[in-house]
Amino acid sequence: MAIYVDFMQIEFKGYKWCHLLADTLQELHDFAALIEVDARLFHRHASYPHYDVTVQMREIAIEYGAIPADRKKIIECAKKLKVELREQIARSEHC
Repeated sequence: MAIYVDFMQIEFKGYKWCHLLADTLQELHDFAALIEVDARLFHRHASYPHYDVTVQMREIAIEYGAIPADRKKIIECAKKLKVELREQIARSEHC
């Protein structure tokens, strides 16, 4: 299992935010639950599926094993998650 956090520090509502991603959506959701990231911070309709986490949450994620990742790794991971999410949506529409 590999979880990644980027180095972004986007200021919004008085906090600095980063992105949390993983190799699979299940790993991403499981890890977010483990470190108690609110499910409302999951962005499935963004340009790629990810959780927004504050800089403080990023530090907790790293303590739990998340890997600080550069832009190249984040984009690689984001593309895989986007495809996986599209496939999940397609399967659920066919049921």
